[in-house]
Amino acid sequence: KLFGMVVFCGLLSPSQQVLSGLSCAISPGAMQNVLSDFIIQSGLLDQHLRGLVLPNIMGEGGLLSSPTSITSLHLVEVQLPKLSVALLSGLGVQMTISAKLQLSGNCLVGLLSELVDISVDVNLHTNIKCTNFESGTVQVVIEDCLCILGAVKIRLLSGLLSLSVNELVLNQLTGTLPGVLCPVINLVVNLVNIQLMGTLNAVVPVGTAGTIHYQLASLPFTSGLFLGLDLDGAVKQVGGSIIPHDSSPSALPPLLDKTMVMGLRQSFLSSAMCLLLQIPSQTFTCTPEAFSGASHLQEAIAGLAPAGCLSCHGTSPLSIKLTLFGNPLILLEENSATVELSVMVQVFVRRSDGSILNILLLRADLGLGAHLWIAGSRLMLGLSLGSISLSLESSAVGISDISLLKPHCRDMLVEVLLPLVNDAVGIGIPLPNVLGLSLLGADVQV
Repeated sequence: KLFGMVVFCGLLSPSQQVLSGLSCAISPGAMQNVLSDFIIQSGLLDQHLRGLVLPNIMGEGGLLSSPTSITSLHLVEVQLPKLSVALLSGLGVQMTISAKLQLSGNCLVGLLSELVDISVDVNLHTNIKCTNFESGTVQVVIEDCLCILGAVKIRLLSGLLSLSVNELVLNQLTGTLPGVLCPVINLVVNLVNIQLMGTLNAVVPVGTAGTIHYQLASLPFTSGLFLGLDLDGAVKQVGGSIIPHDSSPSALPPLLDKTMVMGLRQSFLSSAMCLLLQIPSQTFTCTPEAFSGASHLQEAIAGLAPAGCLSCHGTSPLSIKLTLFGNPLILLEENSATVELSVMVQVFVRRSDGSILNILLLRADLGLGAHLWIAGSRLMLGLSLGSISLSLESSAVGISDISLLKPHCRDMLVEVLLPLVNDAVGIGIPLPNVLGLSLLGADVQV
């Protein structure tokens, strides 16, 4: 589940502050499911264990027992594999894999040669640490790989098996299995690390205006309650120029019973909004076909204009040009998100000689209330006009008091501009697919 103006992914105490554009905290249960899916359910572990050949088991025999040798011993099947995870505060992840290994080989006891089947319960305990952070990637180190054998069952077709053979097999498997299995676990974990890093280092398009490049910002960190990840989100316009954003510290809400909490910072979201709100200037005539209150706006402008302004009092409709001005800004407060957007409103007439007479040039500073939700892997926004501040930039005909224009301009912006804005942000802000965890059923909290 997600929190924070946007999704929050992490359990941090108020004293633990992070400086990245996006932070995540992942519960031990979620981490266990992720590793189990990648290692067990995908068949990766079985694939690299399959066909594993073990050293021969040789016994000289004693006064009452015959010499014994078990050769061509290989893994036939991995039964009931199970993976569990514990988070070690400040250290990393402790992973335990338990399974029943079915082995087969040729057994020679004295002069009797036959097939032998060996079943052995194995518990592999490893500590996984991340180190050597560089350019969004980390190196995974396996420490303290411990292989503990449980019950061992040996079966010959003849059924003839001495206790000494049981003891011989147990002793030699105890000595050889760790040296065979631990390198396989190390290989598998490193392969999984490559796959998981791929979910944290990805370039995702934002419409046709640009991309967001997500990558790991620092080494992952652990407490006994969560795995924490900080990500950078470089917002790039088409052509490669980066839209900068400052990352201010913020404490994340508690993870509680959630799988994941993901947090997006205000400044990062503002940069992403710059990509979404790539709306070209809109020019239209002030007619009822353009917006329902056009005639009232034109009458109000005519009423403010000096009597000598024939263009203002003419019968032909005025023209209006709307142009977004500056960069949008998202402001986050408790349970409230607002998008601040500025628009230049140019009211003009085109003279018979082709020149333009600017009746009014207005600046409208809008406060758009934002409703946020998650759809797929994107943060979606729905915007509605809350506040509007109207100021006069210039007037070529001498208009100085625009107070009566505010309600008419508000209606025009709601009817003409707001649908364009909502269409532009309708594609949403793409979020990273952190460790492959789904954002289904996510909650958003500002």
